[in-house]
Amino acid sequence: MTTVRFSISRFILCGCSYAIVLLMLLLPLVLIFTEALRQGMHAAVSTLLEPDALAAIRLTAFVTVIVTITNTLGGIAAAWCLTKYSFAGKRFLIMLIELPISVSPVIAGLIWLLLFGQEGWWGNWLTTHNMQIAFAVPGIVLATLFVTFPYVTRTLMPYMEQQGRDAEEAAFLLGANFWQTLWQVTLPDARWALLSGILLTTARAIGEFGAVSVVSGHIPGVTETMPLHIETLYNGYQTVAAFSMAALLALCAMSTVLLRTLFEHSFRKQPS
Repeated sequence: MTTVRFSISRFILCGCSYAIVLLMLLLPLVLIFTEALRQGMHAAVSTLLEPDALAAIRLTAFVTVIVTITNTLGGIAAAWCLTKYSFAGKRFLIMLIELPISVSPVIAGLIWLLLFGQEGWWGNWLTTHNMQIAFAVPGIVLATLFVTFPYVTRTLMPYMEQQGRDAEEAAFLLGANFWQTLWQVTLPDARWALLSGILLTTARAIGEFGAVSVVSGHIPGVTETMPLHIETLYNGYQTVAAFSMAALLALCAMSTVLLRTLFEHSFRKQPS
């Protein structure tokens, strides 16, 4: 009797889980692609070839590449520091690294405006030196850097903690320098975690809206990323164009998630 009740409970739980996934995840994706292709593939592709759309795609790709490279290097350094050394203020540093996860992206954008806006702390100095950060590409890069920084660090830290320091210390004793030890001893064992963190950073950078919306100024063809361009198109009642860009954004996100899943599956299959 207990086994029958357990089977029924498991069936109900699995059914509810599938229903939630279908309603909350798959159905919106189906609707996005349906609206994008409502007037045919040619119309959808044509909207993506508009000058402002191409500018948004190029800007998103540029910002994503810069942010992913920067945060990968910074994340590796932070993870190494936090897992291989003990020092005063270590917990505080971990809290600071995790701060972008808990802080609203809109607040992050406002912080950069407070610092670099025309009425901000350094606004007059930047204007005097003919430099612009807010409402320009540098501001978008800074905002995206802030919200995506934790992912590589937090993904690497558990694996680096498991490694310990024995392998690195042996490498140093054999004459290896820091960079040789990092690239040939530490990172090879944590490569799947590193790739997972990179893909998470990439996905978040591509889809970031809140912080970028505040600091970009929404200038079409200049400071509009793909998410911002979708909002502009939808507010302008260009439904097909908005959903076509949303479909492209969804494809990018699904591709990164799929790659991350494949990497994690490959990692689990490796013999311990």
